[in-house]
Amino acid sequence: MQLELTAEQLRFQEEVRAFVNDKLPRSTRQKVDAGLALTKEEQVDWQKTLHERGWMAPGWPVEYGGTGWGPVERHIFDEELAMGGAPRIIPFGVSMVAPVLMAFGSDEQKSYFLPRILASDDWWCQGYSEPGSGSDLASLSTRAVSDGDEYVINGAKTWTTLAQHADWMFCLVRTGQGGKPQEGISFLLIDMKTPGISVRPITTMDGGHEVNTVFFEDVRVPITHRVGEENKGWTYAKFLLGHERTNIAAVGRSKWQLGRLRDIAAAECDDDGHPLVDNPDFARHLASVQTDIDALEATVLRLVSRESAGHGPGPEASILKIKGTEIQQRLSELLYKAVGNYAHPLFNEAHGDTLGPDYAATLAAGYFNNRKTSIYGGSNEIQKNIIAKAVLRL
Repeated sequence: MQLELTAEQLRFQEEVRAFVNDKLPRSTRQKVDAGLALTKEEQVDWQKTLHERGWMAPGWPVEYGGTGWGPVERHIFDEELAMGGAPRIIPFGVSMVAPVLMAFGSDEQKSYFLPRILASDDWWCQGYSEPGSGSDLASLSTRAVSDGDEYVINGAKTWTTLAQHADWMFCLVRTGQGGKPQEGISFLLIDMKTPGISVRPITTMDGGHEVNTVFFEDVRVPITHRVGEENKGWTYAKFLLGHERTNIAAVGRSKWQLGRLRDIAAAECDDDGHPLVDNPDFARHLASVQTDIDALEATVLRLVSRESAGHGPGPEASILKIKGTEIQQRLSELLYKAVGNYAHPLFNEAHGDTLGPDYAATLAAGYFNNRKTSIYGGSNEIQKNIIAKAVLRL
């Protein structure tokens, strides 16, 4: 699918492309291209560069520091950043908790937290999943008991992405009992430096440290750090998850990965010695994933247009989440398949770390890491239930 851009939109596209080319550090681009993890400093430096240009939060209203762009400009911006090798903006602050604060937060919370999120002065993490409640989020048991003007929190959160870097956590806690599981949940903002909080790393199978378990032992949080009403947190959590699922689609990133896949397929050969990109079976896979990306892009544009008109993300966000993550997994599978044995970690360990092309080194880690995309943000099975109830009325 090709967007028919106006002359003004084409100028904007060139402006963003030139900005990324001029301002993105070469070392950062190289790490993104190779699929390597960035340090917190590298990520924050890039986000502060975007903030200085006024481009940190394209989806925010202008009164809070947003750009005022239309849906096409926002789409162009996301795509040019992805195609230029820029790191994805960490979503927990700017794309997840910030919309909740704008919609449900107090004036004091907005005036304090939103400017700091915009400037990347605070790093946020998400406290939703627990050791005993993942996709069944409403079964969470981390407890917050009111004590004067504070809550006292005990419990644990797990699979907490980048909590080792976080200054703040937005967290779901149980403040009431009885009724439906969704009732009695509150939405708190927790300073990660508060006594009683400990962060334990979860080392993934590639040796990385991306996720953590966070423990709370008699952690005291001011009641003023509760967003909205007590026991109404489920409403705010669903609002946040709608924004998260929209962002998970990551069309620009998938288009970049498809281009990378085509380049690798042109460099690799099939069993007959012909370029893999010319192999009929592999070419069929490429065409299929290209078609799915085009369809996903059109759906994203429709949803972004609705949001620009003042409508929050609805059940359509579940469609984006399902298809976006399926595409990401298919791309990682095809990248792995294109390189063959060179992508197998044990094969390289047995024959030497330098064996094979450089681009093969991180493909196994990327493949396994992408298994999670159909689980986080609400598993794809849960998203299908949402679509069945809200769209198909089943």
